[in-house]
Amino acid sequence: MTSDSNVTAVAICAALEGEADPDKARHHQRFFKTGPGEYGEGDKFIGVSLPAQRRIAKKYRDTPVGDLAQLLCSEIHEQRSAALLIMVEAAKLKSCSEERRREFRRLYLEQMDYVNNWDLVDTSAHYILGPWMLAEPEQRTLLYKLARSENLWHQRIAIMTTFAFIRAGEFKDTFNIADLLLDHPHDLIHKAVGWMLREVGNRDRGAEEGFLRPRYNTMPRTMLRYAIEKFPEEQRQDYLKDRI
Repeated sequence: MTSDSNVTAVAICAALEGEADPDKARHHQRFFKTGPGEYGEGDKFIGVSLPAQRRIAKKYRDTPVGDLAQLLCSEIHEQRSAALLIMVEAAKLKSCSEERRREFRRLYLEQMDYVNNWDLVDTSAHYILGPWMLAEPEQRTLLYKLARSENLWHQRIAIMTTFAFIRAGEFKDTFNIADLLLDHPHDLIHKAVGWMLREVGNRDRGAEEGFLRPRYNTMPRTMLRYAIEKFPEEQRQDYLKDRI
């Protein structure tokens, strides 16, 4: 990354390196399961905290999309994360043009395979894809395609994007995609689905329970625990002990 056309990408990489911590990097390698056969196998960290990444993202939220593309395709986790956080920070601005938001979506969709750990998904999907799909509901068919794929991160993107719909009071797609993922073998999907069901319940407990009651005694235990975390303790125990 040395040409004049990507000077911003170079500056962002330098800013990240300035916040790098070898001890944090070793911790992140373990925490994000980067060992052989683990879900983050081969990912590389330099040890930059999320608050530091967010500070850098706010500083560089005017970064051209071409530079963001270089960062998003990096082998360094924090560089990919910074690219996503910059897109999110920029898209939140009222001054962000619709053309720039389209560029973000296009980059996200084209390079989705680089959104390949749970933190990358969770900080980006509902901000970058969610508003678009709220405005154009016909685009939500993509989420069902992702949910039916065999890619763990694409599946997590599918359910996490619905957070935007939940915040707008729309729950149907969350429930539909949760059903598609109900028998998923990985706990990272169990946690994400349970989390989104809990978010539904935070807004409409009756709607969440309407989904849970026919399914709670067959869904993965982790998914159920996440879904009912905010329930009153007695009611939570009734679900856990199959007394509903």
